[in-house]
Amino acid sequence: MLKRMRVENFAIISDLTLDFAGGLNVFSGETGAGKSIVIEALGFVLGARGDVSIIKDGTDKMRVSAEFSSAALPENVRREQQIFGDVFTLRRELDRKGKGKAYADGRAVTVSALAQIGRYLVDFHGQHEHQSLMHASVHLALLDKFAKYENLLAQTKTAWETMQNARAQLNAARLNEQEKERLLDLYNYQLKEIEDVNPSADEDLQLEQTLPKMKHAGRLLEEASEAYEELYGAEDSAAARASRAARTVENMAELDENLARLAEELNAAVLTLEDTASTLAAYKDDINLEPDALDKMIGRHEKLKRLKAKYGPEIQDVLATAEDLKTKIRHLQHAEEHEQELEKELQEAQDKLLQLSRRLHEKRMAAAEKLSALITEQIRPLGFNQVRFAVAVEMDEENPGPAGADKVEFLFSPNPGQSLRPLKNIASGGEISRVMLGLKTVLAPTVPVMVFDEVDAGIGGETGRLVGEKLHHAAEGRQVLCVTHLAQVAAQADQNFRVEKKASHNNTNVTITPLSGENLTAEIARMLGGNADKRSAAFTHARELLQEAKRV
Repeated sequence: MLKRMRVENFAIISDLTLDFAGGLNVFSGETGAGKSIVIEALGFVLGARGDVSIIKDGTDKMRVSAEFSSAALPENVRREQQIFGDVFTLRRELDRKGKGKAYADGRAVTVSALAQIGRYLVDFHGQHEHQSLMHASVHLALLDKFAKYENLLAQTKTAWETMQNARAQLNAARLNEQEKERLLDLYNYQLKEIEDVNPSADEDLQLEQTLPKMKHAGRLLEEASEAYEELYGAEDSAAARASRAARTVENMAELDENLARLAEELNAAVLTLEDTASTLAAYKDDINLEPDALDKMIGRHEKLKRLKAKYGPEIQDVLATAEDLKTKIRHLQHAEEHEQELEKELQEAQDKLLQLSRRLHEKRMAAAEKLSALITEQIRPLGFNQVRFAVAVEMDEENPGPAGADKVEFLFSPNPGQSLRPLKNIASGGEISRVMLGLKTVLAPTVPVMVFDEVDAGIGGETGRLVGEKLHHAAEGRQVLCVTHLAQVAAQADQNFRVEKKASHNNTNVTITPLSGENLTAEIARMLGGNADKRSAAFTHARELLQEAKRV
């Protein structure tokens, strides 16, 4: 559950703190007031892309923090991110130079760590998802998310990659002699370029640490020698003076035993000075003043830089490229000898992929039947008396891919007597909103916070009331945040917020006010197109909506 969020210098928000309730939390306000900014800020602190253009004008940095219950986080994520309390805080900052910082419970983390944590906490439904639902490619991913056969999907992807690799090797074996020689020349040239330099792992890092010492060898030698003389080399060095003082205190300790501890400390200090002097002596003896050594090191560093630029970005990548080139050369040189073996490997890989694709198809068919029934059950109360919803799964065995051989498409019939047809062909904006609400209710049952940005787009009247009731039911046992323009939805909320944009001189700011009592009734009346006058028909209607929702 999201307990509290603070937003600073984000878009047109200066400094705003919100406390959230369980259940349905609704944001309402005039068009353009900034309702969706709160949702964007929550996405930002959970790892969504940040942009310096969002930073409020006249400020240098934006910051968003959010306090969550940790109950929904898996134990391994808690351990990995060092989250141990029942409540924890995520924070993210971004300045105008594009430098960002992220924290989990005060500990610096990466933005990807915020996103990992966020996947277990919040499910976002933005307005753009209405359009994504029109694309059949999304339907396959949604069905797979519902069915949860990740292991079989992973096996299928691995089988496809194995098949692609076997096909590539066989194609290499079947290359004509001219093309084969061209590739061999290219691969041998690239391999020789790497082997001539013969880099070793982390060699570039070692050079980068050593080069500054070599470039400033003269000055370092001079100052190291001077420091050594001051510590140990001269008759009046620090070590000599400390040694004489230690002997004097030892003599004093024979007369006053209370000075024994001081004598020990002085002797320890003498040993420390001698050790430091010894280290300095070894350091200066190790300094190489030969110009040729520096030139060789600089030349070596430049060669490594060129290799990394061409085959990197890191030395480890260059070494991996060399191994890959050796494999390619070996395959080309012996391809004909192994052509029959490669054909056999390719056939086995294709058979394996087809077998897994068929298993995946059977599971998808079963999952599609369940998902169709659940979606129908979810959306029928939303103004669809005789709705039909189906998930069509069709297998194309001739063209399997990394996700199997299935094509999936959502079919929809909102009216009796109307045949099932692709969702994209017949659904209106309001119907898409309701189907998406049903999908989200079914597909995100374990996420504690669901966010809907104008899920009620394109609907109104009685259907709006039904959507409000569905959102209220979806919020049972979890938390739902919803941006809406519909009074029928707002009336169903457990907590209402009014969003207002205020401009003064050259500054624009957003305020968000929790609503209750007559202020809430007045806001519902405004959404109905009326005013806050208690004697108005809109105010009376607003009170009736709240009474029906048992809010007053």
